[in-house]
Order: sequence, then structure tokens, then C-alpha cells
Amino acid sequence: MPPSIAAPASDAVQLTLQGDVALVRLSRPAKRNALSDGLILALRDTFQHLPAHTRVAVIHGEGEHFCAGLDLSELQERDAGEGVFHSRMWHTALDAVEKGRVPVIAALHGAVVGGGLELASACHIRVADESAFYALPEGTRGIFVGGGGAVRVPKLIGVARMLDMMLTGRVYNAAEGERIGLSQYLVPGGTALDKALDLAARMATNAPLTNYALMHALPRIAEQPADHGLFTEALMASIAQAAPEAKARVRAFLEGKATKVQKN
Repeated sequence: MPPSIAAPASDAVQLTLQGDVALVRLSRPAKRNALSDGLILALRDTFQHLPAHTRVAVIHGEGEHFCAGLDLSELQERDAGEGVFHSRMWHTALDAVEKGRVPVIAALHGAVVGGGLELASACHIRVADESAFYALPEGTRGIFVGGGGAVRVPKLIGVARMLDMMLTGRVYNAAEGERIGLSQYLVPGGTALDKALDLAARMATNAPLTNYALMHALPRIAEQPADHGLFTEALMASIAQAAPEAKARVRAFLEGKATKVQKN
């Protein structure tokens, strides 16, 4: 039988709404937002029950750090079966972030370490400020990633770089992290959340079905054989462009009423 799991810690995750954007704050600053089982379950519940009108979500951390990883004070001795059930609980929670209804942006600052990097890698866009740093110390602590990092992090930076991080305890700073793909944006200190909210406001104006297709179809297409991927692409393109909102947007563009792409 699965072991008993902690109850969701509703006070560890704060949800506020800014129009169509859901702002999700990790709220354990005294613990550097370390991930307890209660916090993980609260994240799961938050993303499984976002308000219906939400179009984009932003995750950020209260205090000086995004998330310093697993709360080691909660680390328990488990047999192999209990360990599997515990890891799968984390997988379910972070799948709710990655594979939910809306795209998710992570605003990163300070520590993005261990489970914090696993959480960030479950988001679709990562904005880091200059204070951010990244590490996977599990290898030097005699443990292994268990929150989906073995699947998600190599897709961002490659297996060799993840091996290096875990075998040697290597730490990447914010600039290095952006260079290797741990974040897509690098901004001045203290501005990651502002940039994330700016991107979220822009993304919230997209057709919801297109955002959903990008979140769910594009990663699968990337892992399919080319002929399968091309067929999936054709199906998704036909579904997306058949939506009434897509037809209205194309019509507006053809009538000269839509904003054209401009060079930055």
C-alpha cells in the first residue's frame, strides 16, 4: 500500500490574480522556499484548480530565493516501494504545472537548486535575474533527483551537462545558465517577476487553443519520428486554425487591422 502523505500546506503557496494571469508565490522564505511535501501538494492543487478564466500562470518565490530544493529536514527513511510512491507524488504535482491548461512562466532569483530546478524545468518559460544560480547537489548528498529532473533537465541542457552538475556539484551562475539553456531570459537583479508578468500579459492575448497546442503538441512532436511529427503538426495546425478566434485573427490581419511583426 502507498505510504501516508502529508496534507497540502495551503499557506506555503499563495495564489493571486492579475486579470487573466495567475500569480503563484512560493511562500516559505525562512526556509528559502524549500519544497516540503505539503508545498508540493499545494502546488498540485493550485494548478489543478486554476480559475476558469486564467490564461497564463507565473511562479515566483517570496524572499531572497526562488527555491533552494528539497526540505532535507523532511527527508525520511523509506523502503524502495515507499520511495517510488513518494517520487510519483512529486511527478503528479509537477505534471500539473507542465501539462495543465495554461502556459507557466517561472520568475527566478537567488537559489534555483535541486527540486527548485526540477520545478523551474517543469515551467514553459524561465526568466532569471542576475542573482540566480543553479545546482543539482543530490549527487554529492548520496541521493538522486526524484521530481522529474532526470527527464526535464537534460532536455534543456543535455545529459552531459546534467551529469557534470550531479557528479561534481557544479554551480552555474545566471549568465551561464542562460547561455546553456536553463533560462530563456536574463534580466537585471530584482526584475525577473516584472519581466515574467510582462511576458504573461503578452501570452494571455494569444488564442487559448494555440497556447495549449504549443504546450502539449510541440514537446511530443519533438520526440516523434519525423513522419509522425509532421502528421501530428498537420492535425494540430488544422485544429488550431479552425477555431473561431483564429479565423477572426487571420481576417483582421488580412484587413490590415492587426499589428505586424516589427524588428526589436
